[in-house]
Amino acid sequence: MSDVQKREVWRRWKEGQSLSEIGRALGKVPGSIHGVVKANGGFVPAKRTRAKTVLSLAEREEISRGLARNESFRTIAVRLERAPSTLSREVGRHGGRAKYRAAVADERAWDNARRPKSCLMQRNCACGCRKRCHPMRPACIRG
Repeated sequence: MSDVQKREVWRRWKEGQSLSEIGRALGKVPGSIHGVVKANGGFVPAKRTRAKTVLSLAEREEISRGLARNESFRTIAVRLERAPSTLSREVGRHGGRAKYRAAVADERAWDNARRPKSCLMQRNCACGCRKRCHPMRPACIRG
């Protein structure tokens, strides 16, 4: 389902229309409408925005151009007013100097921001196991 159709689903859902009514209006079966609504628990999803501290597409393009000119991370970082380590991690995360592409890196970063993240108890497991363990394991509770 396209983004335009999803926006229409949410607009109609907020107006109180049933899944069947929305499906008829969009020419879709109610089951496909249910999948969209259920994915967000029936709540209209918030508009996604990026934090001010993350690299923008324009900055990623500048990194890509700098790499094409064979410039060092430090030189590019001075121009972008960023730390060289930020650029190094960004390039390493998205294929290295030879394979870095700004548009692909930007899309992957946007997708990674949405991924499911482990809960706080799981990240700070008391047993120190640093695994994706269940926080209610006896070893984790004892601490």
